[in-house]
Amino acid sequence: MLAIQIVLLLASTAFGFITLALLARFFMQWGRVSFRNPVGNFVIAVTDWVVMPFRRIIPGLFGLDMASLLPAWIAQALYATVELALSGVPAGTLAAVPLFGLIGLARMATYLVFFIVLAAAVLSWVGQHSPMTMVFDALARPFLAPFRRLIRPFNGIDLSPLVLLVLLQIILLVLNRMWLGTLALSPVS
Repeated sequence: MLAIQIVLLLASTAFGFITLALLARFFMQWGRVSFRNPVGNFVIAVTDWVVMPFRRIIPGLFGLDMASLLPAWIAQALYATVELALSGVPAGTLAAVPLFGLIGLARMATYLVFFIVLAAAVLSWVGQHSPMTMVFDALARPFLAPFRRLIRPFNGIDLSPLVLLVLLQIILLVLNRMWLGTLALSPVS
């Protein structure tokens, strides 16, 4: 039992790390955020080995970097396979691995957006002169834009990050319920 938990922890860490890095690359390219900064350099260094081969065979779609998004989904599907296999679920459940991978990808993207928005908000208060402030602000801007149009600053304080963070938590609750629902609906062998 302990060995299985250790393997799941290591698998979750490895697959989660690469998924987050690939999603960061996807979001940076989607938001046209410069990679000429420490975060961008790190993301490129960590993901080039997987993105470059995919880029040769998978074109972009509507300006979206599918060569970063597809391997992120594959990483989550592989993690779901490991988790389901080691958890002793029925073999028929493994047929739902692509769906589990999609739900896992959505969860990881939601966590990443949560971190980006939170980091941008904190850096806007305490690290205004940091070069990282511009990076996180540029990454958060597309996610915050619809909320900023609807919610005006209150006494000079932008409450749109707070509203988005609450919405992201609701999305995570729904995604976690979908994960459990998919597990419950999977065929039993």
